[in-house]
Amino acid sequence: MANTRIADAKRLVIKVGSALVTNNGEGLDVSAINEWARQIAQLRQQNREVVLVSSGAIACGMQRLGWHKRPNAVHELQACAAVGQMGLVQVYERAFASHGLHTAQVLLTHDDLADRKRYLNARSTLTTLLQLGVVPIINENDTVITDEIKFGDNDTLGALVANLVDADCLIILTDQQGLFTADPRKDASATLIAEARAGDPALEAMAGGAGTQYGRGGMITKVIAAKRAASSGTHTVIASGREQDVMPRLARGESVGTLLVSQTAPLSARKQWLADHLQLNGKLILDAGAVKALGEGKSLLPIGVVEVQGEFERGAAVACLSPDGVAIARGLINYGSSDSRRIARRASQEIEEILGYVDEAELIHRDNMILC
Repeated sequence: MANTRIADAKRLVIKVGSALVTNNGEGLDVSAINEWARQIAQLRQQNREVVLVSSGAIACGMQRLGWHKRPNAVHELQACAAVGQMGLVQVYERAFASHGLHTAQVLLTHDDLADRKRYLNARSTLTTLLQLGVVPIINENDTVITDEIKFGDNDTLGALVANLVDADCLIILTDQQGLFTADPRKDASATLIAEARAGDPALEAMAGGAGTQYGRGGMITKVIAAKRAASSGTHTVIASGREQDVMPRLARGESVGTLLVSQTAPLSARKQWLADHLQLNGKLILDAGAVKALGEGKSLLPIGVVEVQGEFERGAAVACLSPDGVAIARGLINYGSSDSRRIARRASQEIEEILGYVDEAELIHRDNMILC
C-alpha cells in the first residue's frame, strides 16, 4: 500500500552525505550528483519544493589537495572546506542547469538558526527561493566555524533546515539501505526496519556506530535528526542514495528504506516551541480590534498596536497585551523596536513610505505567534 505520508509531501528537504557525494572519499561522484539532480528535477515537475542539504566540502577539499587523511587542525579543516566548496558548488550548478533549474548556495552555521534575527532572515530567503522555483543547496559553513567542524554533522543541519522551512518530509540519503535492528556489516541476522516512530528510544540503541573518515555522521546522528525534525511535524526517511530512482519512488509512496514517523502535528509543534523556549524581549499594547483579530487566528498588523515597550531587534520574542494589560499572545516580531514604534497605528501599505523599506506586511505573522 502506498505511503501517503511521503506521497502527499509538497516541501521536502533532501540530505546527502559525504560518503555518497565523494564516492567514499575518491573524489566528487559527478555521475551520482547528476543522477540526484535528475530525480529532483522530476520532483520539481510535480510541483514539489525541494531543499538540498549536501555534505562534501571538506571531503572534496581533501581530494583536491591530495590529502588522504582528514586533518585535525582547525585551520587546515577550514582551508580544506574553502577549497572543496568551490568544486562542490560548480558540479551541482552544472547538474541542475542541464534540467533548466536554478540553484542557490546557502552556507549556514547552527548559530544562524539559534539567533532569532538571523533565523528569520534565513527563513525568508529560503522561502523566497522556493517560491521562485530555485533549488537551495545548503551546507554548513565549515570555513568559519570551529566546534561544528569537529563535532557537527549535516544530519542535524538537515533537521534544523526542515524545521526552518516547515518541510513535510526530510529524506536522508546514506550509503546504507536504512536503519537495521543491528549493524548489518557485523550482524548477519540484522533486519531492515521499514517504519518506526521518530524519537523511539529503542532506535538509538539500534543505531549505535561511528561515521567514516570522510564525515562525522553515522546512523545514530540520523536517528537523532529524525527525532529533532519530528518535533515540528516532519517525517523522516533514511534510505540509500544509490537506490535506483529513490526520490521519485518515495514520492510515489513506495516503501524504500526506513520511515520514521512524526506523531506531532506541525502547527501545534511550532506553537509549543514558541511557548516553551523563548525569552520575551518586549511588549506590544494592542487595541480591542487587534485583540479580536488575534483571537480569530489572524496576524498582527501595525495598525492594531497602540504602544511598543522595551528595546529589541527584528526576530525578537515579544508579548502582546490587551488594552488592560492582560497577556493574550506572544510571537516573533518582524521589525525592531524603533521601527515598530514608527509604524504603530499605521496601515501596512504605509510601511515602505515610513521606513524606506518593507520586510513583511505583518508585525507578527500568525505562524510565528501563539495565543496565551
